[in-house]
Parts: sequence; structure tokens; C-alpha cells
Amino acid sequence: MSLNDQTAVITGASSGIGSGVARELSSAGMNVVLTARRVERPEALANELGKCAVVAGDISDPEMPQRLIDTAVERFGTCDVVFNNAGIMHTGIIEDVDVENLCRMVRVNVEAATRMAYVALKHFKKSNRGHLVNVSSILGTKVRPSAGVYAGSKYSIEALSEALRMEVAKTDIKVSLIEPGVVETELQNHFPVHPKEILGITTPLQPADVARCVRFILEQPAHVRIPVMMILPGEQAM
Repeated sequence: MSLNDQTAVITGASSGIGSGVARELSSAGMNVVLTARRVERPEALANELGKCAVVAGDISDPEMPQRLIDTAVERFGTCDVVFNNAGIMHTGIIEDVDVENLCRMVRVNVEAATRMAYVALKHFKKSNRGHLVNVSSILGTKVRPSAGVYAGSKYSIEALSEALRMEVAKTDIKVSLIEPGVVETELQNHFPVHPKEILGITTPLQPADVARCVRFILEQPAHVRIPVMMILPGEQAM
């Protein structure tokens, strides 16, 4: 299915997977609406891509999801895809972890993502079509010590995505979920030791690798559904 002239909202677009998906979908001919807290980055990306709008702000703001949909419709006449990507990652052992950081992570990874999902689907229901792509993680399927809250936030998105997919079955609205493994992004730059080193991965995924998979999901014919796609580097055994 051609994506040309369709419009995608992309959250968490300042770097990593979000900016990678923006580039890939723009290359497919899509208009993109980007948001991130660090506005200078999506603005620089918008200058690079062309058919692009930027909405600055915090995805935790309850009004942000509707602003994104409204911007897509006002600027490009339609909103066809929402790539629900914004997220943060904090981990730590019981003695050392900052609980306030964990709670902020839950607000972004669960509360904000949930709000974005429902606002998108309410719009798609009015339009009788659309595609929501939520971003989980391999840690949405398993857990490891010190990462329980992060994994829990992604388990929540797994459950939400499946329930929403079931609700819109038999319509022209699609809900998909991706589960990336280790990706070379800024998400884990604050870790003392990067997970790729812990896991012995010399060639982690790049944002462009994940972006190609997202494009593949979006380009499927109307009758095809891809509810879940796990994307791993070849060296990742977990």
C-alpha cells in the first residue's frame, strides 16, 4: 500500500527511533508531524525533511495528543498514522534507584502513551481508518533485575495494544506493536555500562533498522494485520 501523501504523527522525535522513523516515512512520501521536548532537534529534522510540522512540548501534557492530531489535520488535511514512540528509561537497584525518576517514567511510558493511543483511535474512528503503532520493547515480554518498573511500563503497552487491536477488529483501523531489542540510541546513554556491552553485542540495531520494519508494517494491504513485531540484533540471545 502506498504511503504517499498520508500523514503520520511521531512522538519522541528528537532522536533515535523517532527521528529514524520520521526519515523513513518522509522518504516514502508521507507528511510528518513531530514532537519532542527538545524543540531544536525536531526543527532541524523538519528543515531536512520538507513536508513536516513540529509541535513543541512535553508529551505528558494532557492536551498534547489532541494538539498533534489537530496540527496534522490543519496542516496536511489528514492524520493517517500515529507512531506512539515517546518514552524514557530509568533502572536501578532498590538501594540506589531514584523513585521520582521511576514515577516520571511511568507517567511518560504509560500515562502519556495511553492518552496518545486513545486520542488517536477516537480520531481514526471518526475517519473510519488509520493505523496506531505503539512502541514496546523486548522488556515488554520479560524482566530482569533492576528494570522491573521499565519492563512493567512496557508490559502495560503490550496489554493495551492487544486490547485495542481486538476492539477495532473488523474495521479499517489497525493497531500494531513493535518490540525492539538493543538499539543504538540515547535512551541508555546515562547508564554506567551500556546494555550492548553487558550483552556482548558489537552490532546493535540502528534506528534506521527499526524504521524499515515500521514502514513494512504500514505498507501492508488493508486486509493484513501485523499485531506484534519483535526486532533484534543478530547477536542478542535474550
